Amino acid sequence: MNIVWHGQSFFEIGVKNRKEGETKIVIDPFEADFVGLKFPKTDGDIVLVSHNHKDHANAKAVGGSPFIIDTPGEYEIKDVFIKGIPAFHDNSNGKERGTVIMFTMQAEGMKIGFLSDLGQKELTSQQVDDLGNIDILFIPVGGTYTIGAKDAAEITSQVEPGIVIPMHYKIPGLKVEIDEVSKFLKEMGSEAIEPLAKAKITSKDLPGEDEEMKIILLTP
Repeated sequence: MNIVWHGQSFFEIGVKNRKEGETKIVIDPFEADFVGLKFPKTDGDIVLVSHNHKDHANAKAVGGSPFIIDTPGEYEIKDVFIKGIPAFHDNSNGKERGTVIMFTMQAEGMKIGFLSDLGQKELTSQQVDDLGNIDILFIPVGGTYTIGAKDAAEITSQVEPGIVIPMHYKIPGLKVEIDEVSKFLKEMGSEAIEPLAKAKITSKDLPGEDEEMKIILLTP
């Protein structure tokens, strides 16, 4: 499984499938002018859109003929099992910013959890059950429009993933004013982490039961 991050919550994930070699998943592609970051030339088999905001819903810019998922539910596409789980963009039951969709993706014997622009200070027990056993967790940490560092650390404890990949935080060029990832790393007690341009993860890379959770930082 290859994971590339383009800033905000925009990811490209390549996973192996039995028939065609690889399935390409694109998550929350942004509008470049709105966020101030470059939009890469990319295509996909599947595009996930967690909510209809300009920094998450530019599915039309993704090449190919992708299957677009922008509603909760269960899907199976090209050997990838996907579930969309409703959540709130704020801590007031959606009264401030509405709803978002969290996604789980199962492929290559691993399960990814993508928490979108989650604004809830904690997950409900039903949401934790719906997410299930997550191997790799993508979680927003920048605050203001999503949960911040402290809440992200607590929600990570709720989910108990093997690997955590923080997202939706301040990086050079980003127009959105949110916190840097350093606050989250401090909360997690893992401040010295070298960023990677791409993460290549197999099931063998997941921590064992007696091993500590890993944090992976990606750079656009």
